[in-house]
Amino acid sequence: MTQSHTRISKAVIPAAGLGTRFLPATKATPKEMLPVVDKPAIQYVVEEAVAAGLSDVLMITGRNKRPLEDHFDRNYELESALTRKGDDERLQKVQESSDLATIHYVRQGDPRGLGHAVLCAAPHVGDQPFAVLLGDDLIDPRDPLLARMVEIQEREGGSVVALMEVAPEQIHMYGCAAVEPTAEGDVVRVTGLVEKPDRADAPSNLAIIGRYVLDPAVFGILRRTEPGRGGEIQLTDALQLLAEDEKIGGPVHGVVFKGRRYDTGDRSDYLRAIVRLACEREDLGPDFRTWLRSYVTEEL
Repeated sequence: MTQSHTRISKAVIPAAGLGTRFLPATKATPKEMLPVVDKPAIQYVVEEAVAAGLSDVLMITGRNKRPLEDHFDRNYELESALTRKGDDERLQKVQESSDLATIHYVRQGDPRGLGHAVLCAAPHVGDQPFAVLLGDDLIDPRDPLLARMVEIQEREGGSVVALMEVAPEQIHMYGCAAVEPTAEGDVVRVTGLVEKPDRADAPSNLAIIGRYVLDPAVFGILRRTEPGRGGEIQLTDALQLLAEDEKIGGPVHGVVFKGRRYDTGDRSDYLRAIVRLACEREDLGPDFRTWLRSYVTEEL
């Protein structure tokens, strides 16, 4: 018999990374503010959290991340100029970001890995379960993932991670899960986790992607977790302990995602995300697809 658990309302978005893969563009501009068509990547992530019912958002930031705060704040001068022009369409777009959610900010200070970034959220989150969304992973809103993860956590308790099948030769780039099936086809029980294993040591081809719903017990584990791979405090190491002993913070489940995901932390996939999303836009798609067909046919 399933149980009813505390309703989740808070989302944490780690956004303190330096974005070195996008230098020199990220020398002065946070990678989260790089546009995907005409909207910064971070806004897609906040919109996803809000769509899943999480209206209280904490961003873990660092130096040079002030543009994130400015983007989600009001810009009265710009709004006034658009109002005077009667440009209601652009005015609405400008106001959307400031009206999305209640957004808080805390600086990570010393960048010591994802586990440390999540630990920075402990005073804000308290003793309630919460979601973590990585800004590099964009999930297509037509393929809801986070809402399904929240549903599983509220029903089963514990923690839930997002999993996706990847090619065996790619598993070394991800955290990898050992799993057992459940009665639901898209849900598995996670029995173990390994951070970026060699192909021969990987327990499966199920990779952890950037969505988590976590029991607050993870904070106590992270406080005791020593730096792991790369000299950083790995969230995967803490989740491994939760998977080993559910008495600590409940079981760990995984939702196997088969929808559309865009990795904007990778330059090639970032470009593919822009092309895909632009092609599907009603205002841009028809002309852009015509040009793209012509370019592929004539130039390539």
